[in-house]
Amino acid sequence: MAMTLRVVVPPHPLIGHWLTVLRFRETPPALYATALQELGRWLSYEALRDWLPHRREAVLTDQGETEGTVVERDVPLLAMPVLPAGLELWQGARSVLPDAALCLEGVPAAIESRAGVIVFKDTISDGFSTLALLQQLADRGIDGRRLRLVTAVCASPGLKRIGEAIPDLTLHTACIDPDLNDAGEIVPGIGDPSRRLNLRTAGRD
Repeated sequence: MAMTLRVVVPPHPLIGHWLTVLRFRETPPALYATALQELGRWLSYEALRDWLPHRREAVLTDQGETEGTVVERDVPLLAMPVLPAGLELWQGARSVLPDAALCLEGVPAAIESRAGVIVFKDTISDGFSTLALLQQLADRGIDGRRLRLVTAVCASPGLKRIGEAIPDLTLHTACIDPDLNDAGEIVPGIGDPSRRLNLRTAGRD
């Protein structure tokens, strides 16, 4: 795997809990959706930790002056959930990204020159469709330093393929599973999210 790909698996018990809910084959669709939303929330929180533009600023309190941290609101953020199931990750993430612009129709023709882009994808298996999306963003001038990729679970083959092609990318996930089966499904994985959510449009990376 290319050394430029940074994969972050936060060691948080809530992330582990919601991943386990996704893995269990008897989890009903409504709870499965909740688990994706919760992972979207916690993984996005971690993704913003060292990436969200901010500054130190003096502020007056009732008892005097101190210094605080202020998020730079003039630096735009673009959220791109990969439909259909990536939308559930975004539904959770929106609580920590209230000012992000939402893009639901693929990669826009133009992206503001300073914008940061966060891609939400339910799973990454062989990596081909994810890589195609990231290459479209690269064609719009969005390199790995301006990107964050949030996914519930990914497989090592897909990470290898993405890491060899996209430099300086940081990806946040609940787990890295080692293998794909003969059908290209992640093992042990979380099943097919579109099917388990009872969505019409099913698809795998």
